[in-house]
Amino acid sequence: MKDDASLTPAFQKKDDTGKILGRLVTYMAGGEAKGRFIIALIMRISGLIGLILLPTFTGQAINVASDPNGSVAELQMWILYAFIAGIVYLTLSWFAERIFSDLATKGLFKLQTALFNHMQTLSLTFFDRQPLGQLLSRVSNDTEAVALFYEQAVAQIIRAIAQISLIVIVMLIVDWRLAIAALLIVPVMLILTSIIQRASTPAFAKMQETMGDLSGFQEETISGHKVIISNRRQDWATQANEQLAGGVFDVGSKAYFTSLLQMPLTSALVVLQIVIVLIVGAFLVIDGQTTLGVVISFTGYAALLSGPLSEIANLTSTTLTAVAGGRRVFAIMDEQPTIVDAPDANDYEYTGGRIEFKDVDFSYVPGRKILKHNTFVAEPGQKIGICGPTGAGKSTIMNILTRYYDIDSGTILIDGQNLEALTQVSLREQVGMVLQEAFLFSDTVMNNLKYARDGATDEECIAAAKQANAHEFIVNLPQGYDTMMIERGSNLSQGQRQMITIARAMVANPKIMILDEATSNVDTRTEKLIQEGLNRLMEGRTSFVIAHRLSTIRDSHKIMVLNGGEIVEMDSHDNLMAAKGFYYALYMSQFKGHGPESDQRSATTDWIST
Repeated sequence: MKDDASLTPAFQKKDDTGKILGRLVTYMAGGEAKGRFIIALIMRISGLIGLILLPTFTGQAINVASDPNGSVAELQMWILYAFIAGIVYLTLSWFAERIFSDLATKGLFKLQTALFNHMQTLSLTFFDRQPLGQLLSRVSNDTEAVALFYEQAVAQIIRAIAQISLIVIVMLIVDWRLAIAALLIVPVMLILTSIIQRASTPAFAKMQETMGDLSGFQEETISGHKVIISNRRQDWATQANEQLAGGVFDVGSKAYFTSLLQMPLTSALVVLQIVIVLIVGAFLVIDGQTTLGVVISFTGYAALLSGPLSEIANLTSTTLTAVAGGRRVFAIMDEQPTIVDAPDANDYEYTGGRIEFKDVDFSYVPGRKILKHNTFVAEPGQKIGICGPTGAGKSTIMNILTRYYDIDSGTILIDGQNLEALTQVSLREQVGMVLQEAFLFSDTVMNNLKYARDGATDEECIAAAKQANAHEFIVNLPQGYDTMMIERGSNLSQGQRQMITIARAMVANPKIMILDEATSNVDTRTEKLIQEGLNRLMEGRTSFVIAHRLSTIRDSHKIMVLNGGEIVEMDSHDNLMAAKGFYYALYMSQFKGHGPESDQRSATTDWIST
């Protein structure tokens, strides 16, 4: 499984590492966190000044100790200064670290919240083209990579940069010659870091992508475990998982090997740096141009300089992984909803529920029409049955009625109001849906019912359950309405789950109802109970019922017959049967296997999927 191309062009076309890092840090240090971040930064720099003064005070103490005229009092003074500098460093660093740690936690919270909230605004077209496992990988694996960056890298990189800058300034002030000797290695180190980063960045991006593929496969196979078991495909699943996991291992090994090369290279260069300082310093001491204490101080400076350089090198893999994860996260956050309210959109005003389609065309993919020239009217309170072969466009009509997708051309009016001129929220508040798959959340039965409407009371939910014929089995559950649902309600039967979703729709009390194969896959007795609940739900409401079982829509005011994305017939059951057209052929094929031998139209009817 691969990501949609629209979400993965960034690391394929250009190096935007700096931009991604900037956006990541903004969540940790921007906005209301900016003040605390600056305070922590000041504490960090102030503490580092104390750390950098330690070699200076130590060098002065050595000069006093090596001077025949040096006094114990002067030696004690420099030792005291060194002790105070150490205390200042430890104290301020502790407070700075606490603040940085808190900012890292809040930064991750803000990023995860922003990602999840933004995903709630995206249209169905986005979710249609994204495998669920890939999205879960972005929410979990990629944000986890960013979490490590916040927790481990940001504060250390800031400290490293500040420490390097301060040390360079101090070294140039104390002795520019030794400073040049100490800094000779730095350009070499920076060049090596740049080379390794260029080699590592694509590898880490590829690693995050392959991890997304693995997560997607695992999510899919776990969700479809019954199919795998029933078809005895466990060995295939195991082998496929090992192959994908092996791909992650191979790519990850290359990525981390490349980045980890920097650590031994940096360590070797650090040793070389100290050796160069000692050699140059020895010549200067012999020549009388500096003191032993200054040389010792510079070895301390070199050690303090090499530490942050090594840290930056060691944090390369963490940073690059975060960049790869952040790039994938921001690819989602940069997505914009395709279905948006018009600037002058109005709230839907219900005046009966009259629905009118006028010459409506629609396509999921440009150039491939799914619905063609569809025109019909549903009067207030009517029950409209919808039937046709698989792929004829039945569910698509309902998807555009709820404005999950925008039409290509034509007009949809609801109570005389243009659908595209209405706010989505006000429209969907009045349109209820009961789908073929009864989805329940991992929560109590009561909370699943209350999910339909904010402010719904226990009494209203119980009344709705009674109307949906669900109350009797609910009270017989172990904890009644407080029974927890697990795995989308897998501790209930299909029929019980469906009755709860019908009760949930009753709690919502919409004015227009859409039922999409709501009675499929249940036994006859349960179907009767569900149908009774549905009839109560549809009473007085304009309703659309999608059905393959034509017996469930025989009593509809009108039956809409779709074939190849077009409405080929629309009338009552009796009139359609009398006309002996497409519906007649469909009905007879379902109940008798074929139409009468004398009826040639039923035998030659073409069933067309879009």
